[in-house]
Formats: sequence, structure tokens, C-alpha cells
Amino acid sequence: MNYIKHLNAVFQQFSMDSRLNPTHISLYMALFQYWNINRFPDEFYINREEIMKMSKIGSKATYHRCLKSLNTWKYIRYLPSHNPYKGSKIRIPKFDTSSETSYGTNTRTTIGTSTEQLEGQALVPYTNINKQITNRNKAKLPKDKNEVLIFFKKRKWPELEGEKFFHHYNGIGWKIGGKIEITDWHSTAENWMLKSKEIKMAKATSQKRDNLKTSKTKNYGQPL
Repeated sequence: MNYIKHLNAVFQQFSMDSRLNPTHISLYMALFQYWNINRFPDEFYINREEIMKMSKIGSKATYHRCLKSLNTWKYIRYLPSHNPYKGSKIRIPKFDTSSETSYGTNTRTTIGTSTEQLEGQALVPYTNINKQITNRNKAKLPKDKNEVLIFFKKRKWPELEGEKFFHHYNGIGWKIGGKIEITDWHSTAENWMLKSKEIKMAKATSQKRDNLKTSKTKNYGQPL
């Protein structure tokens, strides 16, 4: 029993199974630890109080519901004893990187990601999923300043604003607020110009406004 391969495979399955919630996973890990302590036998007795304490489950109803769900979805095999003086038994199928899992016998069981069991479907490595997501979200950045200036020129925006935009974001590693990576610099550039126009309009409005609200026509003959 290679528990590292087992955990890698089972976590791949967890990531693709939308039926699971954190309580299911916490309970499974507690059962796995119990299995580990008992040196990975085909089946082993469990103590409900200890399992609930290890999995941080405070409700007996939640514990039994999650246990039955894991059994239904074939992550475990639950063998209740119905005897207060004798604990229930658990069997945990041995996962690997293929689509099949074994209970330590000749019986083979496939774990599906929906209510219907999907036979013969290979699990997709989780690392590959992450790699695809990373490539898809890779930041789209300009090649150089000239590309930025051409973009600003096509939009009939001042070249000076294009230079300001390039040097500003190039200086902070093409991140919004210095933290969030830019995924589409075209949209960021358009937002830059919109803000620039708002600032100019605000200044123009401020210059026209008479903050003192005084009359321009004054009669100096009137007493104060």
C-alpha cells in the first residue's frame, strides 16, 4: 500500500466530485488516518467518538449522514455492526492513478463523479488541470512601448498618454495596484483613458465654479 499515491489519486477524485463538501473530506481523512494506524488492513474497526473527534464533526447525525454518503459513492465500504459492544467496520478501496480502485480482493469498483457510475473513464491528473488554467489565464502584455503607442494612436488618444501608461505599468510589473496581474492590457489602457478624461472634466468644472458665490458686478458706493 503506497499511501502517497493513494492520497494523490483520491484528492484528484475529490477535486472533480461536486457532491463532496468539507465535512465529507474531513471524515474521509480521519478514516484514512485510522486505517494508517492499523497498518492498512482490508477492513478495520472504528470508534465513533474518536473518528468524530479527529474529523471535527460535532453532530452524530452529520457523522452518520456523511458516512453513508461516502459509502454510497464508494469512497469507503461501511459495515455497521448494530451492536453497542462491538464497533462497526470500514473498508477503504485502494486508489491509484487509474480509473479503478480495489478493496484488496478481485472486486474492482469505479468511482464516478455523478450519481451514475462512469466505467472506464480515466482520471485527469489535477496538476494538468492547474497547468491548463494557468496557461489560459496567462497575462496578455504588450511586447514593447511601440505596441502601446500604436494602440493609443489607433484610438486617437495622445501619444503622451500612451507613454505615461506604458511607463507606469511597466514600472510596477504590469499589475493593477501592484498586486493583481493584468490579463488584458487593452482593457486596462481604455480604462486609463476614461479616467484621464474624467480628471480633465473635473478640473474644467472646478475652474468654472465660483466657490465664493460672489457677484461679478459690484457697487462700491454701497456701504458694507
